[in-house]
Amino acid sequence: MKTKNRWLIALSAIAIHMSIGSVYAYSVYKKPLEAQLGWSSTEFALAFTIAIFCLGMSAAFFGKVVEKKGPRFSATVAACLFSAGLLGAGLAVQIESLFLFYVTYGFIGGMGLGIGYISPVSTLVKWFPDRRGLATGMAVMGFGAGALVCGPIAARLIEGVGIPQTFMILGVCYFILMFAGASYIARPPQGWMPQGMKKNMEKGKVVKMDLSQLTANEAVKTKRFWMLWVMMFINISAGIMLISVASDMAQDKVGMTAAAAATMVGLMGLFNGGGRIGWASFSDYLGRSNVYVVFFIIQIIAFLILPFVGSPFVFQLLIFTILTIYGGGFACLPAFIGDLFGTKQLGAIHGYLLTSWSMAGVLGPMIVATIEDATGSYDSSFYVISIFLLVALVTSIAMRLSIRSESGADQNQAHAH
Repeated sequence: MKTKNRWLIALSAIAIHMSIGSVYAYSVYKKPLEAQLGWSSTEFALAFTIAIFCLGMSAAFFGKVVEKKGPRFSATVAACLFSAGLLGAGLAVQIESLFLFYVTYGFIGGMGLGIGYISPVSTLVKWFPDRRGLATGMAVMGFGAGALVCGPIAARLIEGVGIPQTFMILGVCYFILMFAGASYIARPPQGWMPQGMKKNMEKGKVVKMDLSQLTANEAVKTKRFWMLWVMMFINISAGIMLISVASDMAQDKVGMTAAAAATMVGLMGLFNGGGRIGWASFSDYLGRSNVYVVFFIIQIIAFLILPFVGSPFVFQLLIFTILTIYGGGFACLPAFIGDLFGTKQLGAIHGYLLTSWSMAGVLGPMIVATIEDATGSYDSSFYVISIFLLVALVTSIAMRLSIRSESGADQNQAHAH
């Protein structure tokens, strides 16, 4: 049997992730829906919150199914759920039912998001043992770039054919794209290794091995799992907090026009996507634990400078930097899981860790909205997030020390043998 091309597997993963990543273009529907149906900002935002919450939860609950049934089956299920969510959302808008919109876009679509998010990632880590960061960075970049592609297309469609038809057309298009990706994607044969890696092993070069090979249930009982959960939770809270209020913050804080702020939001998607591939590829050389330490140092500095910024240029520079780290955190995660716990049940472990996204998706926007309502300014929220980031920095340093002590012990054992 001919082995599949791993770069085409990567392309299939990108097709799946770009489709579900369109959820980040959700704000495109805000004004048209408010105008047509009179939904308030809170009612509109709740559907997105439900979708992201269901993403994390379905990833956690179905992670083991993804591992058991394989990526093709789970990506096909994701295609059906995600498309059904969009088609149902179109129907909900047509009959003006907010409740149906929550069920379809939020709950059904959100389930599709979670299963679709983890389906290709664990497979890619197995196909690219030599470049884990690059591989997962490519797929997860697709998720970040999904909004860039979907935003302008959805806006045009809404003008041309109306909101219900827009949801339905996108639902059909994304089903075709995700189904195509699902039909090619497959795990590598047992014990498969790229040629370059094989040659290195034959020459007796040391190939970096994973710290352990654990099942999801074993991983959850380790200290490292929870350290990683805390690091992800804080990294995502910081990024999502900015994403949730970026446009308003740019206008209120540094006096940017609505049009300039909208352009900035579009560019944030670009940096979010670019950070995924950039930081993840960089982590293959620098090491995953080192990259997370760098993430938190940079963000603490950025968040402490933000309250004093009056210049739109400096403001955008800081926001874009934080957004590359937000994306980079997601992209480095699957590779880091592989380093720490092996690839035996990577999808299931990844699913459990994505519950941090569900929680951060609620906490990040809540912190900034509550503080802004109470004080009339965003400045205090920057300080609050800085304290969180300090906790994350200490956790990431502890993680690094824990990995070094274990690697050292393994090397001593190897020399003893």
